[in-house]
Amino acid sequence: MQAIKRFSKPCIAQLQAEIQDAGGNEVFALGFLDKQGLVSTLEVSARGKEDRVLAVDKRLEAADVFIHNHPSGLLTPSDADLGIAAQVAQVGVGCFIVDNQVKQVYVVVEPTKKRPHKKLHAATIIAALEARGAIAKRLPVYENRHSQLDLMRLIIQGFNEDALVAAEAGTGVGKSFAYLLPALNYALANDERIVISTATITLQQQLYEKDIPLVASVIEELEKIEKIEKSEKVEQSEKKEKKLKVVLIKGRGHYLCRRRFEAALQEQRFLADGDSEDLLAIKAWIETTKTGSRSDLSFMPAEGLWSRICAEVDCCMGMHCPEREGCFVLALRKESADARILVVNHHLLFADLAARYEGAGYNHTVVLPPYTRVIIDEAHTVEEAATSFFSQEFSRLGINRHLGRLYRRTRGGSPLGLLVTLTATVSAEPQLEALEAAILVIRDTADTLDYAALELCHAEGVFRLTPARDQIIQGTLIPRFTALRKLITPFTGRIRDLLDQVAPQDEDNPTVWEVKSILRRLDAIGTICTAFIEFKERTAEVLWIERHFSSSTGPSKGPWVVFTVSPIAVAPSLKDALFQPNKTVVCVSATLTVADSFAYWNVRCGLNLVRERQVLTGQFPSPFPYSSSVLLSIPKDAPLPNQDPYQAFVDRAVVALTQCAGGSALVLFTSYEALRSAYTAAVPVLEPEGIRCLKQGDDDRNRLLRTFLADEQSVLFATDSFWEGVDAPGDTLRLVILCRLPFRTPHEPVFEARCEALQKQGANPFMELSLPESVMKFKQGFGRLIRRSSDRGVVAVLDGRVLWKRYGAFFLRSLPETKTSFEDFETILRQTEQFLYP
Repeated sequence: MQAIKRFSKPCIAQLQAEIQDAGGNEVFALGFLDKQGLVSTLEVSARGKEDRVLAVDKRLEAADVFIHNHPSGLLTPSDADLGIAAQVAQVGVGCFIVDNQVKQVYVVVEPTKKRPHKKLHAATIIAALEARGAIAKRLPVYENRHSQLDLMRLIIQGFNEDALVAAEAGTGVGKSFAYLLPALNYALANDERIVISTATITLQQQLYEKDIPLVASVIEELEKIEKIEKSEKVEQSEKKEKKLKVVLIKGRGHYLCRRRFEAALQEQRFLADGDSEDLLAIKAWIETTKTGSRSDLSFMPAEGLWSRICAEVDCCMGMHCPEREGCFVLALRKESADARILVVNHHLLFADLAARYEGAGYNHTVVLPPYTRVIIDEAHTVEEAATSFFSQEFSRLGINRHLGRLYRRTRGGSPLGLLVTLTATVSAEPQLEALEAAILVIRDTADTLDYAALELCHAEGVFRLTPARDQIIQGTLIPRFTALRKLITPFTGRIRDLLDQVAPQDEDNPTVWEVKSILRRLDAIGTICTAFIEFKERTAEVLWIERHFSSSTGPSKGPWVVFTVSPIAVAPSLKDALFQPNKTVVCVSATLTVADSFAYWNVRCGLNLVRERQVLTGQFPSPFPYSSSVLLSIPKDAPLPNQDPYQAFVDRAVVALTQCAGGSALVLFTSYEALRSAYTAAVPVLEPEGIRCLKQGDDDRNRLLRTFLADEQSVLFATDSFWEGVDAPGDTLRLVILCRLPFRTPHEPVFEARCEALQKQGANPFMELSLPESVMKFKQGFGRLIRRSSDRGVVAVLDGRVLWKRYGAFFLRSLPETKTSFEDFETILRQTEQFLYP
């Protein structure tokens, strides 16, 4: 066929020039059709030699045709050509082969006509959130929020223009509705799947159970009204087709595996009493649960028990599983296959993105069904969540747990475990004795490594491997890592030899799958050992050890360490896996800026690395009346944190301020040691006055929060995780005390490594990392106080650096305008009482 019938003349000239520039070798290009169906725009994606077929560009899905030339002039497609054609055809992209002069074209696959992109009508959608709008009518209390409508306009623009969006929406803006209305409308209009990702399961549940059903009902009602106005008759089948399907998905570990549960029941008599009781309770629960999700249980089973019965990916037998008909995960996967809205958490999203970027592709179900548009709520946590996902770790407790699943002895001395069953299956029982001996040696070696690592942690509780510490590392850790790896490799090899002896009819035996799963985990531990041994060559990673404690009286009692390998930078991975391949990515949070700039967040998350994409940003201030409802107090006579009287001052100030407020206080610390000191000082003074003192660590986080919310005269002493995610409206919370600016500990391993990386680049780690990170967390702590427009209270900052250090201005500039008191502490006490009880 003549090329002029498929290409515009300028496009032919461009392709001829590209081939000539490539020396007549192969050129691979993406073609875009005009209204006449001709290829009128080209983007060269790769160049190669005659005998080389290059990988398909990741932007393929946006194109209409994949084009390459045959330098030989013979246009008949090779097997490699047909393979590429089949691959591109799966996403509706055609495949053309041309000669070097672009005179002839061979159409291997015709391009599929793309569905027109239906843009959102901003005025119609925004009207639903305005006064007397469809959503306003359904809310028990409605407040007209101009910043919410402005945020929605930006998000609508992001969908309509295939743009990337970063938006900071202050507390009370109502960001959930601002992104849900555009997302659900877009999914319905274009029949596209949209992923909504959150940092916590709590927010997942709120979106799925409360916010999305409300928005979906509004959209359905508006559609009916529109059809009535147009006098359109709609068949029942079309109504069903248009109904928007929403599915909530958690990580597999949150769901029960029926097969693993049945296996645990078989060993029930060997479990601890508490685990045995929980197992029986779960047995009754299985008969009634529709989801199999752990959050549906009325109690929280022990972590060790749940890890044995949950649906972990490397224990899954897939279509070979005898319980597949009742599989909760398989049912969820079927549900999500035709869903248009998926509500997930960040860890699950990163698992899917990583698999796709590493080669699984963007057009098939991997962890999630395919998608091209993503909304990330609580986006300030993206870097931390990505770091956590891409990190690897192990401990002696984990090793012991895996080995115990393979082989252990009961109290009576009887052998038990997967290897007992496996050796019986292949008639290799005599090998059990040697395997048991190997397990004991591995346990002893892991213990020795653990003890040596504990010695290095000292008072700080952490130890980072650096070249400067090479001598002590070579003398203590490296020989033990080497010994552990040398033991794991032949041990797993010996068990694989047994697996090779399994008869074909027994290959689907659940024991075989469980053993393979544990071997993969032991191999992963061996890989981490290798990383630690090669720590000096691992310049893109940080390798570190952290001490942990347990209150358990069992085998895990006492301290132990966790060995972790983490990436120093996640920005390039986020750029390549998240921002680049997706058409629209909307990132929203109450805290994305520092001193009104997105620069810090953009750099940490890789948005600044994105080229040739439209990036929209916007700040949307809280509608709450901070200027009249909040008193920001900072005592000018407070000692600085590096001065000896500082902790004594904090202990006294916390008690005095809480007395003024009559309880209803949240006291936030940056260290547990400081928390304990203040709590110890407060209890004998406050509790006799009827002010209940609650302390993080004394109960489960959710139960602790419920107790605090139920008692308006209580005070909660908390650290790190409570700086965000605490929602206590009304008189439950009238006083927030930020004891110290939340700078990260300088010797925290990942933070320290990132600071060093910035120094090597000639940057200032304090100004580019430490300060902006602290400001964002400070904003989160401040944001705990006002949760609705009628709230009123005091935020007291007991760190004088805000007033006396030049960088203190960054903290103050990042807060909304409030009443302020920067007086001596006694004056602040009087003003606090007057403000709270005018």
